[in-house]
Amino acid sequence: MNEPTTHQKVALITGANKGIGRAVAQQLAALGMRVLIGARDLRRGEEAAAEVCAAGGYAHAVTLDVTDPTTIREAAREIEERFGHLDVLVNNAGITGSGQVSPEDAVDQIPSTVDLDMVRSVFETNVFGVIAVTNAMLPLLRKSPAPRIVNVSSAAASLTITSDPDGPAAGLPTSAAYMPSKTALNALTVQYAQELRKDGFLINAADPGYVDTDINNHRGYLTPAQGAEVVVRLATLATDGPTAWFFDADGPVPW
Repeated sequence: MNEPTTHQKVALITGANKGIGRAVAQQLAALGMRVLIGARDLRRGEEAAAEVCAAGGYAHAVTLDVTDPTTIREAAREIEERFGHLDVLVNNAGITGSGQVSPEDAVDQIPSTVDLDMVRSVFETNVFGVIAVTNAMLPLLRKSPAPRIVNVSSAAASLTITSDPDGPAAGLPTSAAYMPSKTALNALTVQYAQELRKDGFLINAADPGYVDTDINNHRGYLTPAQGAEVVVRLATLATDGPTAWFFDADGPVPW
């Protein structure tokens, strides 16, 4: 682990041992931030951190399961003791509920036949986990002169896009789990942004696009590095940047 020699911003990314989260960690580290790799499996987190360090950045793995209050509390305590503050929180950890399948194969999420336990598990990670981690990290973020929170969402969260019978989502199976969980995440993003606007927080949702990751059985056409770009842009917004918005690589996405 490369120890920093000057004061640098500190960023925590959940689910950062692979995929988009790992790419976000790499890019933020390349910009000079101290990057904290949040991962359920510490060994995998350490492997990702070692890769960042080998490239000349600073990274440290933190055990963090967004559905486990104990690991969340311990992560916040460790960050407080080791760094004293947090500048960026990227809520990246998420699940589909259908395992590693492409969106067109996720027929187990059709509302009229969906398993409620699956819906609960998806919301536990994609929505309640975000609340739990964000609230635990807020005291650390309040110590930053420019706190930023980015919630990794999806175009599937957009009611405008998914309700269009001729739109890009028209050919996908309907969903009672993943898509609604990301819509809820967007709504949550707005509510946090409205509450914390007065305190200098900039809080936005990011659609990374259809990225080649485990979550879609590697059917995506974008690389994790490409998907990470919009997340990194929102994590490094200037003071006059937007808050309570939803963006992809091309600009604002309709709610």
